[in-house]
Amino acid sequence: MKDYIIQQDPSYRLRIHTNARIGLGNVGGSLPTVEVLSLKLAHAEAKDAVYSSMNIVELYQQFEEFKLPIFKLKSKVSDRIEYLKRPDFGRRLDEKSVNILKEENESFDLVFVITDGLSAEAVNQHSLEILQQILPTLPAEYRIALVIVEQGRVAIADEIGELLDARLTAIFIGERPGLSSPKSMGIYTTFQPKIGLTDEKRNCISNIHHEGLSYETTFQILLYYIEQSLLKRYSGVDLSLDLKLIRPLPPP
Repeated sequence: MKDYIIQQDPSYRLRIHTNARIGLGNVGGSLPTVEVLSLKLAHAEAKDAVYSSMNIVELYQQFEEFKLPIFKLKSKVSDRIEYLKRPDFGRRLDEKSVNILKEENESFDLVFVITDGLSAEAVNQHSLEILQQILPTLPAEYRIALVIVEQGRVAIADEIGELLDARLTAIFIGERPGLSSPKSMGIYTTFQPKIGLTDEKRNCISNIHHEGLSYETTFQILLYYIEQSLLKRYSGVDLSLDLKLIRPLPPP
């Protein structure tokens, strides 16, 4: 039997800087077996992420430590298959959830919305850490609420914010899993949220995971968007990220 030798790609050294699939090498005209199997595993993990579920009970119990109002809601989606086929249903609350918020008589300065998106595992893993960092830094006079939503899309925060008369919403959502980041979370902030807003009215923090954007950097950027949106009374493309205004990290 003929022996085959793995030929290294000259760019393989760059792999110490990225999880991207570069410098994989070759065996003849094919990829090495180890890389083929690695790709299949990554694809399976991405599919699993899409069908993962939020740990709603556990998240609720964890969020109770903040001593803030917490709402558990659902979108119009009936199951995961419908969620993938009908993004419009994921942008709106079901009737029961609408009624829950309509019964709330208080308005809020800031509403944090936690929803599964396309990777519930990302939210399960990262949302608490970010909230633990950001909430203690916010002014004590802010009226803040937490919302957990099943089967939500980004725009569902607009309806939630409108019903709660929120000045600003920040939605934590699982991002579409890539082949190197199945547990990546994004955060979208929107000033004066209301039904019908489009994406240019939002600011986005993306790629939050253990090998992507760190919790510390996420905290700094999120705090910047919250402070600047409430100060300037807008969000979205008009609010650029000015690194000179980023607040330094507090001491450990």
